[in-house]
Amino acid sequence: MGYKIVWTHQAQQTFESVIHYLEIAWGEKQIIKFLESTEHIIEKISKFPYSFRSSKFQPIHETLITKHNLLLFEVIENKEIIVIHACWDTRQNPKKKPLQT
Repeated sequence: MGYKIVWTHQAQQTFESVIHYLEIAWGEKQIIKFLESTEHIIEKISKFPYSFRSSKFQPIHETLITKHNLLLFEVIENKEIIVIHACWDTRQNPKKKPLQT
């Protein structure tokens, strides 16, 4: 049993924008791959949240879903919750990165 996963509104929006981009540019096959990769990463985060790199701005952690998509999350230990804050396209200007990690 792992930590409970909670998505913020920003995380939902940024995740949906990635899905929308994949739908337009790459098609359903890539969406399925992305969703499977995301599910796999979230399972790992739920079980081993501290095995992922932490940012210089604690308590935010980050991990790659794919080489172009970074998942930003926070561990709330006393409630056993992982809060996913954003899904960020790594090809963007680093100054636009959510939470400035």
